[in-house]
Amino acid sequence: MKLFLPKQHGAWAMLIIPFWLGAAAAGDSDWRMLPLFAGWFFLYLGTYPFLLLFKRKKKKEHKLWTAVYFTSAFLLLIVPVVHEPKLVWLGIFFIPFMLLNMYFSSKNQDRRFLNDLCAIMIFSLSGLAGSILINGYVRDLSILITICTLLFFTGSTLYVKTMIREKSNITYKRLSWGYHIAIPLAIFVLGEPLIAIAYLPSLFRAIYLYGKKRSVMRIGIYEIINSGLFFIIMILYVLQKHPAY
Repeated sequence: MKLFLPKQHGAWAMLIIPFWLGAAAAGDSDWRMLPLFAGWFFLYLGTYPFLLLFKRKKKKEHKLWTAVYFTSAFLLLIVPVVHEPKLVWLGIFFIPFMLLNMYFSSKNQDRRFLNDLCAIMIFSLSGLAGSILINGYVRDLSILITICTLLFFTGSTLYVKTMIREKSNITYKRLSWGYHIAIPLAIFVLGEPLIAIAYLPSLFRAIYLYGKKRSVMRIGIYEIINSGLFFIIMILYVLQKHPAY
């Protein structure tokens, strides 16, 4: 039986980066992070067939894979949740955003910017999980990292839209360019130059590549590289805050 995998390849970076940046910001290592991430991974896999159930063309395989992935996630998450029940509250906080995703899926409006923002919010909030599990509360650094990943992936979504679906929309161009200029500038003014640097590759590609013909695959490859640069610089920032690592 062939695996039923999400088609939004760019979401893999959103799945991995916020979670592990948040884990680094938590201030310590813990083996329970592994089943927590594995459970998070299967929750993401299950979300794809689950949201397809709200469309008109429902298939048996959608129900099957939703059950397989969500059951796997539940079994994996038992260990970290038993150790730290407060994780349940983080899951509850996901619900409003997931409800909006379900609504847009039922209306065949999966590509709406608001729908994208809801998904980005869920991915970014996963960065708080490590702090809750390890510390029993959310650290200030974990909140900062979550905000940073939210800002980064929002910019990534704006950029991709200007390159594909909204490439002829001048409003999206202005919004994307203005956003990518304002974020590092504001962060620098607030006194965090290293974080500001993490957004400079995004600013460069948003302006330099705009209007240039690139295949969807090449755009995706560029975003993987850009996400990797962001991750590395943010890890350096976390190490700066935790010199004992």
